[in-house]
Amino acid sequence: MKIKPNNEWQLAIEGMTCASCANRVEKALSKVPGVATAEINLALETAQVSGSANEVTIAKLIAAVIAAGFHAHALHSEHAEAAYLSESKPHYPWWPIALSAALSLPLVLAMLAKWLGWEGQLSGWLQWTLATPVQFWLGARFYKAGWNALKAGAGNMDLLVALGTSAAYGLSVYLLLSPSHAGSHHLYFESSTIVITLVLLGKWLEVRAKVQTTEAIRALNALRPDKASVIQNGQEQQVAIASVKVGDVVAVRPGERIAVDGRITQGESQVDESLITGESLPVTKKLGDMVTGGAVNGEGLLYVTTTAIGAESVLARIVRLVESAQAKKAPIQRLVDKVSAVFVPVVIVIALLTLLAWGLLGGDWQVAILNAVAVLVIACPCALGLATPTAIMVGTGVAARHGILIKDAEALELAHAVKTVAFDKTGTLTEGHPKLVALESVAGDEANILVLAASLQVGSEHPLAKAVITAAQDKALPLQLSQEVQAIPGQGITGVVDGNKLYLGNIRMMADLRVNLSKFKQHALTLEAEGRSVSWLAQASSMQNFAPKLLGLLAFGDSVKATAGNAIALLAQQGIKTVLISGDNQGSTANVAHQLGIEEVYAQVLPGEKADIVAKLKGNDGLVAMVGDGLNDAPALAAADVGIAMSSGTDVAMHTSGITLMRGDPALVAQAIEISQRTYHKIRQNLFWAFVYNVVGIPLAAFGLLSPVVAGAAMALSSFSVVSNALLLKLWRPKVHQK
Repeated sequence: MKIKPNNEWQLAIEGMTCASCANRVEKALSKVPGVATAEINLALETAQVSGSANEVTIAKLIAAVIAAGFHAHALHSEHAEAAYLSESKPHYPWWPIALSAALSLPLVLAMLAKWLGWEGQLSGWLQWTLATPVQFWLGARFYKAGWNALKAGAGNMDLLVALGTSAAYGLSVYLLLSPSHAGSHHLYFESSTIVITLVLLGKWLEVRAKVQTTEAIRALNALRPDKASVIQNGQEQQVAIASVKVGDVVAVRPGERIAVDGRITQGESQVDESLITGESLPVTKKLGDMVTGGAVNGEGLLYVTTTAIGAESVLARIVRLVESAQAKKAPIQRLVDKVSAVFVPVVIVIALLTLLAWGLLGGDWQVAILNAVAVLVIACPCALGLATPTAIMVGTGVAARHGILIKDAEALELAHAVKTVAFDKTGTLTEGHPKLVALESVAGDEANILVLAASLQVGSEHPLAKAVITAAQDKALPLQLSQEVQAIPGQGITGVVDGNKLYLGNIRMMADLRVNLSKFKQHALTLEAEGRSVSWLAQASSMQNFAPKLLGLLAFGDSVKATAGNAIALLAQQGIKTVLISGDNQGSTANVAHQLGIEEVYAQVLPGEKADIVAKLKGNDGLVAMVGDGLNDAPALAAADVGIAMSSGTDVAMHTSGITLMRGDPALVAQAIEISQRTYHKIRQNLFWAFVYNVVGIPLAAFGLLSPVVAGAAMALSSFSVVSNALLLKLWRPKVHQK
């Protein structure tokens, strides 16, 4: 029976070194009764578990991790993963590497001297003295982790290193103690010590590189101020940010970082929101405007009434989204998981076959042992395990820096292959701030029509409703109480004002009600041809079974966003088809499409029909992305392969989408697809080199073409190279369309 998750837990996992370790932990957590899903992020060294809160406890999860041979503790903070990686988690120490290198150096120099024909061989007992602490003290971590893996019935990178170096060390001790070989054969202590030194160095480089992959989250966390200047009893007091409550008034001086999300109640200033929205230029903020915690105030003094704190703030939600995307597995990772699950056992079998083949067929067991050691040491499951998560972490991080929030790895992976982008019109390609530009009344009483329409829509957040209410307020018209108000998705609104049942909506609503529109039909067509949105106001008839009578017409004008043309041009450059889907009338929708160069247009579409159109596009044109900002876009966002929501829109739209754009710039759509393409390219590069490295390296070692020292160096650098390749994504900059 499939378990329905109703809770989530995060764990920090200690002791994982490769993809085999991650698979072992994931399997152990998945077997805990009540667990629905368990996902391990090797790069972050964390686990995300979902399951039944009635069955699963954090203690059971930790016990399962310990039974698998690792250590774990719960993560509770709002920015748990970033905090663990960048703050509480100790950095990989450098001194064991330096000490191991110092002890190995004389052995290396002696080996080089012999290669050059110089007589500089160290005594066997001195070599043993230098190699033993490297093998069993500095290299103890490999034995410990390898033994834990064996106890759990699995293998990992540490087991391969422990087996390989022990074989080289053991062969050297045998030659040193054997009377028949004393002083006549080369010892191989340098092979074991150099491999351990190089693997320790590779791990140190890898950890340092992985810290850079979380730079975006650490930068976002650094935006959180520790204190706020709260106005209490007319006095300004510095208090801890945790003490600020919703409704508190916070003073923000010039140059200070805004401490809370809120609305400006006094003052005007320029605000730098670049690290939150990706907008490079400061934004003017005045009385009544919303500001976001973490933004930097410019030259003016602001007083802000707090509207959100803690986990509900915009910044906290951004951090959670980025962390969630970085912690989730991409679909492509499933192939890697299958390979890494059998990787170590297969390598051990190949090493054993190498040993037997060289020993039995060649007759030289020293060479056989060294070649088997090279096979064990060259194999590196780490690179496979790090290939995907590191690229996703850097890709989502750099996207967040430019105002693109990617909710999960699946959205990031799918977006690279999008062939069609469908746009909503109002608020997505247009400004979403329409104004009432025309008003007609059947009875010639335009003021009364405006009062009725505004009264019916008091409290509505719809852009057209706001335009009507603003127009009524500008004329200082007294609004009346409305009752039984009901919104009809994709059509309009109904309600009772002054005892009369009113209908305000589009032509689809009027057609369903059989309202006679002939008086203003021609004028409406003219307005629509000019790109206006037309609404009709009708009143229910007092006569039963009679159609409502027309009271008037309202027309609205909304300008196209300045960046909308650039957005469509950028997508065209990428070979992506664009479509416009709108609930607005045919004339207004076609007018916007013509301005932007969009050829395929769907107008007067209901919310459910938007989803149907998206489904049809998916069948015809491959992967489809839907871009919207309103409640009526939610079904289409969910139906699309990739949903892209504007943060200026509704929460429902953002929750339904896989990608959220932190500013209302449609050009970010092309940039989101581009960063997805770059990230997916890096994933494929990393996986290619990780697979090729092992496919080529292991046979070379098996055929005696690689020494253990060269194999150790290659193994140590493989993981570091994968992480470094992923870090190149940080160089990405958004493209600008060249006209």
